[in-house]
Amino acid sequence: MVKHIIIWDLKSELTADEKKAAAKRIKSELEALAGVIEGLESIKVVTDILDTSNGDVMLDSEFTDEKALAYYADHPAHVKVKDFVKTVTAARKCVDYMI
Repeated sequence: MVKHIIIWDLKSELTADEKKAAAKRIKSELEALAGVIEGLESIKVVTDILDTSNGDVMLDSEFTDEKALAYYADHPAHVKVKDFVKTVTAARKCVDYMI
């Protein structure tokens, strides 16, 4: 199994309402990929971030193996979401590891 974690910072020029809407859309669209992409075992997006955090949105997902993670990265359904995410985020951190 492979754990895939992403933390995004939303663009600072977004208003509070725009940030909330963007985070909600990211969560909705990414979590909708469950059961759609082969090898994606679980997916959860956290948007209710505590003030002690230094990120705005977190993706926590698991894949059967590295091949499945690579398949997900290029899958059209994921690319569609990723294209939106790029329009509302300023920074992205990624950690992938074997579990």
